[in-house]
Amino acid sequence: MANKKIDFYFDISSPYSYLAHTQIRKYEKETGEKINYMPIFLGGLHRLADITAPGLNPLRGKYLIKDLKLFADKYKIKYQFNRYFPIKTIQIMRGAIVAGQNDYFQNYIDKFFIAAWVDSLNLNDEKIFEKFLKNMDINYSDFAKKLSDPTIKDELKDRTDAAFKKGIFGAPTFLVNEKMFWGQDRLEFVFKEAKK
Repeated sequence: MANKKIDFYFDISSPYSYLAHTQIRKYEKETGEKINYMPIFLGGLHRLADITAPGLNPLRGKYLIKDLKLFADKYKIKYQFNRYFPIKTIQIMRGAIVAGQNDYFQNYIDKFFIAAWVDSLNLNDEKIFEKFLKNMDINYSDFAKKLSDPTIKDELKDRTDAAFKKGIFGAPTFLVNEKMFWGQDRLEFVFKEAKK
């Protein structure tokens, strides 16, 4: 019997989404199942939920850096906390919507997660963002036009609003069998639920 669909709500700005992403790719490879990647804008979601991101609180931020390293070591993956945090990802996440309308979505997500949480690139710098896209063989001028298209802007906003209406308040969040799981450390329960 096939596993149930898993929706993965994420934003590249979330280091915990990166950790989850690495384990999802491993799960997909081992099982042949595909996880449904759901791009949202975490900054907008936090505003809707009236939440301050943990990384922006000095005490929690200090703990978060150690906690992320703990899980990266456990998973045996490459990781470093981004030197330019917080990462402003509205353009990147709009780009994920554009990529989803083309055939390079998976590559786009993989490479941006690595850029943010392995290579520690300054993705807030427009020139670095542009160069990074060109390195993926994406025509930057065409891509930039799509990013400023109101339909793309509305699509990301609508996805974020829809996530909030489902009770989602942070990233990563998973929905499976109409049950919600928040946090990359809940993946064990997510995969177990998908087998029911």
